[in-house]
Amino acid sequence: MRIPDLPPDLKFQPLAQTDEELEFSFRAKEQALGPHIRQRWGWDEQFQREVHCQRLREKPFFRVELDGRPMGTLSFQEQPGHLRFGEFYLMNSFRGLGIGSRILAHCLQLPDDVSFPVRLEYLLWNPVGSLYRRHGFVEIGRTPTHFLMERPKPPASR
Repeated sequence: MRIPDLPPDLKFQPLAQTDEELEFSFRAKEQALGPHIRQRWGWDEQFQREVHCQRLREKPFFRVELDGRPMGTLSFQEQPGHLRFGEFYLMNSFRGLGIGSRILAHCLQLPDDVSFPVRLEYLLWNPVGSLYRRHGFVEIGRTPTHFLMERPKPPASR
């Protein structure tokens, strides 16, 4: 799946399988998700790296750039009957500026164009849920650690 750029300033590039890209994507995860992981379990660097490398093997990651500067990552992939959005991590200096909302709205236009629902999950104690609810996601389930959310496919247009 390809994510088109969002003019004038946002680009979405497939994450290359290089040491530099791996390190960037891991640091983005650590900055965005680390505080929520530390709060519950502490941060085990080696374990987190192993999990991150596994996720990189399992799904396509994109590097998000703002005016040519790498600012975060996301994963977006087609699954049977829905699209899966995840691994959405912005570096600290880019959070709280409305950029995440712009990125999410842009990415959600893709499944809307083909009338697909979108699913994601996030940690129960991560405040990012308010962002997802503002963009139409509703809870469809829960695990001991995660909310399971879906943004239903849009109604058919006439």
